[in-house]
Amino acid sequence: MTQSATRCRDVTSWLDLWQTGRTLKRSFKEQMGCIREVYQLLDETIQSPDHAPADYRVALGAIPKQFYTLRKNIFSTLFHTSYHLLDLPLERRLLYGKLNHLFRIWVTSADNLLDKEDKQVVPLAMPGRSEVMRQVVAIMAADRVLKKLLDEAVSGGVIDAGQARQLAESSLQVLLPSAALEASEEGGIGARPDPAHMLSTIHVLKTGILFHVPFLGPDLIEPNIDRRRLADLKEALLKFGLGCQLLDDLRDLAKDFIERRHNYLLSVLEQQQHPILQVWQNRSLDSDARLYKEVPEATLTTARLALQYLKDSLAALTQLGLGIQPLSADRMACSMLTILDLEDLRHAC
Repeated sequence: MTQSATRCRDVTSWLDLWQTGRTLKRSFKEQMGCIREVYQLLDETIQSPDHAPADYRVALGAIPKQFYTLRKNIFSTLFHTSYHLLDLPLERRLLYGKLNHLFRIWVTSADNLLDKEDKQVVPLAMPGRSEVMRQVVAIMAADRVLKKLLDEAVSGGVIDAGQARQLAESSLQVLLPSAALEASEEGGIGARPDPAHMLSTIHVLKTGILFHVPFLGPDLIEPNIDRRRLADLKEALLKFGLGCQLLDDLRDLAKDFIERRHNYLLSVLEQQQHPILQVWQNRSLDSDARLYKEVPEATLTTARLALQYLKDSLAALTQLGLGIQPLSADRMACSMLTILDLEDLRHAC
């Protein structure tokens, strides 16, 4: 069996774990319905005027089948699961699920602009390569879809007009701290903060806060929500976000070193005054290089810290009613190494 075939089989087996709980299965099914509706509204919204020349028209492209796979939607499924665990009514679960996909469009498109990437989330048929304009159109179209969704929710009696205004305004406000953190990295950072500050502040703003975005609606407009349960769910998802960010730091070590972006492992190495930093400084580096392999001890410590965050998160969610066995929760945490393309670190489990 080839290496790629083995990896594909391993990914599939890890993903099977994410469908062991009934609540997870229901959440995935509902979230896929939310995503399909968002793309339908995007299709209706992204329409060039009739007078536009044929060579200069813009439309929504075909939605790839993988957009509806569990691997592409693990975070979204976890978010949607929290609505079940909070016992929210179906009509508002679906509204929040659609809002979550809009947040995904806004955040991914912004990251694409900042990082000069093209992680596709809104496929568009446009002239040329249009790497920047695709992101701009995606963000603008998502804003129009937000208006449609909120108008429909008001007319359907799901929320009232005042709650719709709150959601519209807060959908920007909730992202601004993360935006400010991203802005501070543009052009590169100066001195690297110590690892403790990275965990308590930088990564909370960079990624952790995005795992609280799904609670925007419940925070604002759910009249009878269990606030203690809500706080416990927020804490659990924050830990999941921090664990994933630490794994991202390992995978993106070279890129973050070259571009002088925040990175937990680089802060650890800076604090240790590790000589490898000078070696890398004097070397021509590829941004895709797996530099973590050159610092195995620090890498193993970081990977185990990430896995502990993930395990603690899933254990807390299990206690809140996720419906999976503790052993499955541990294996699901370890599965993130494969899902985030770090399968060579599975020994950290």
